[in-house]
Amino acid sequence: MGLKKMLFIPLIAVLLAIVGVTRSMPQLMDVRYLLDSSTLYVETGLLALGMTLVIISGNIDLSVGSNLVLTACLVAKLFERGWSISLVLVAACLLGTSFGALNGIMVAKFRLPSFLVTLGTMALYRGAAQAALGPASIKLPGGFKGIDQARLFGLPWPVLIFFALAIGFAYLLHRTFLGRWIFSVGSNERASVYSGVPTDRVKISVFAITGLMAGIGALLLDSRLGVARYDVARGIELDSITIAVLGGTAIQGGKGTVLGTVSALALVAFAKTAMGVANVKAEYQLTAMGLLLVLAVLLTNLAGKFSARAIA
Repeated sequence: MGLKKMLFIPLIAVLLAIVGVTRSMPQLMDVRYLLDSSTLYVETGLLALGMTLVIISGNIDLSVGSNLVLTACLVAKLFERGWSISLVLVAACLLGTSFGALNGIMVAKFRLPSFLVTLGTMALYRGAAQAALGPASIKLPGGFKGIDQARLFGLPWPVLIFFALAIGFAYLLHRTFLGRWIFSVGSNERASVYSGVPTDRVKISVFAITGLMAGIGALLLDSRLGVARYDVARGIELDSITIAVLGGTAIQGGKGTVLGTVSALALVAFAKTAMGVANVKAEYQLTAMGLLLVLAVLLTNLAGKFSARAIA
């Protein structure tokens, strides 16, 4: 089973989930309800897009959720200091990108394992967010809140933003030199060095891009919630990794597509919406996501073994 066939797994799963669940939960056939619910998963989807690049490059980023929360808290502090919305938008993107690039620099320049680096910055960024806000929450200005309620052509703005960025990611990954370099580094980094690929620049770039997605996600999260807190978005890094891997991105690196990630996001969003309608407890939802991640890794490994046997 090759990568192209792997892409059909989340797509088929989405269809089976829709057919099976909607029979017992007819409210899930309400298009407007589904669109409104989809805004809850846009931040996760943005992180999953960035995570797709990171994993294809043969790395992992466990700090994306903490990056998002820290940036969201700093955005609130900037508003508190009287910054305009336009300046805050730019600052959020720069902050998220900088935090991501810091991970990339430590991985590329100091030759540190990305797992250990981002495990450390996951605690560092979350701790910094708590230090910045403490136990209190900061309300955002009225003109900044409610982007999830705004619509264009009947679609919520966050959903439109996500799909626009997904198209951009697909072009970057499959139609640019950087995209080819990302695949090359993830497939065989040593060979990439000998082929003239700027591996350090590639690693820093994928982490910085993922950080940018955290920055944009922070803006959307703040606007949707209307307040900033350090204890939100817990487990979002697990969700983003699950979505990327379930979408066919090989955890060992070198394989993956944006289409697979987007279709896997649709599956996860639908599954979580259905569990919410069914009043499934949060801890059980987290357990389900963990099982889904294990299943995704197993499917990816099986696909790799079948492909190797087919070639042999």
